[in-house]
Amino acid sequence: MDVSIIIVNYNTSVLIKKLLETIEEKTEGISYEVIVVDNNPTEQFAVDLKDYLDRIIYLPLKENVGFGRANNEGLKVAKGRNIFFLNPDTLLVNNAIKILSDYLDENENVGVCGGNLYDLDLNPNHSCMPKLPGLFSEINLMLGNSLYKLLYGSYDFNNTDKPKKVGYITGADMMVKRNILDKVGGFNPIFFMYYEETELSFRIKKEGYDIISVPSAKIIHLESKSFTSSLKKQKLVLQSRKNYLKIIYPLYKRIITDFVYIVSCIVALVVFTIKGDNQRKEIWLYSLKSMF
Repeated sequence: MDVSIIIVNYNTSVLIKKLLETIEEKTEGISYEVIVVDNNPTEQFAVDLKDYLDRIIYLPLKENVGFGRANNEGLKVAKGRNIFFLNPDTLLVNNAIKILSDYLDENENVGVCGGNLYDLDLNPNHSCMPKLPGLFSEINLMLGNSLYKLLYGSYDFNNTDKPKKVGYITGADMMVKRNILDKVGGFNPIFFMYYEETELSFRIKKEGYDIISVPSAKIIHLESKSFTSSLKKQKLVLQSRKNYLKIIYPLYKRIITDFVYIVSCIVALVVFTIKGDNQRKEIWLYSLKSMF
């Protein structure tokens, strides 16, 4: 088996059906299996995917264990040489799975790769970041992303026609060599959602492997179609951020990083108050309060 495609479902069976259609339509020249791990099993899943149930491996879970742990359940039964963690709210534009798998196979020093993501109108979408989260990225955020723009130009999308080394690939389309996952482990179960792909990337980089953006692999990401509550999302993001920083930094460096983030919150709060954007103001106010 060349690739195991692992998809985590949480009330997204209609989206998964559309994704499976594009996988079967676009993928050729490669052997693959599709594993769907269901964090919230309902009868509707079987209704929506009745035409695909005999062509996928379906793993219903007893409770919602979060994104990373659900992917780990899929990893337990996966047979592929390469593992493709793919969001349910994605659609393949081309033979992206083969492109990414071939790239991993042909480059021994590469541990992770992912393609370019697009919105439904094929405009560039957030696909990667040049650095792993940390003090530098917090300083960049405080300065309105000006550091990334100065150093990297279009920093979260590969505008070139060549693969390039990045800090991490977004978890929406992350392909990893199985033998590396066997070495470093899967997603850290401490993360319910968010930062799980960056923490895994951190461990893979520590082993000396590169993480590469491969622009010839093209995928649509319908971002946030399976998650709508902004404050609930921000609460999860902040908790995962705290856990991530505890793993990668000693206490003194976490204190410095948190101080920079607090400044960012204050700046954003002032900006969105002036603009009258109450929704974003509420999110940043919540973020600021959570730091104390």
